[in-house]
Amino acid sequence: MDEPARPGRVKRRPGLTRPLLAAPANLRYLILGAAILVLLAGGGFAALETDAVESYWEGVWWALSLMTTVGFANGTPETVLGKVLAGVIMVLGFVLLALTTAAIASLFVREAEEPEELREQAFERSALAELRQLNARLELIESRLPPRD
Repeated sequence: MDEPARPGRVKRRPGLTRPLLAAPANLRYLILGAAILVLLAGGGFAALETDAVESYWEGVWWALSLMTTVGFANGTPETVLGKVLAGVIMVLGFVLLALTTAAIASLFVREAEEPEELREQAFERSALAELRQLNARLELIESRLPPRD
């Protein structure tokens, strides 16, 4: 049997739980991680694609354009490692976009569900108080009954 909700603690239904990475509070860490990835990938592009990328900052531009799902700024990777790096950056950019969208959507869902959760909490408190009263009355009745043999 489920444990009753404690006061001040919302018991969430399975469909309303928020994924850890999509939580708005964790979004800043995802964006920071994406920024670090862009800076590192910029160095990777500058080192791997010496014909197409002339400087570190141009490599950062490539990584940023791929991370934001815009595409290649000018030219495409020619080396196998450059293509692999570009593929990884593209997939991670898509994931970051999806997680950002999920985090923003969870804000709206949470705001819409908050009144319902408050009503559920009030009902649970009321039901628990009724159960306590019934338990007290039952104990009183049982205490007045003659002992069984």
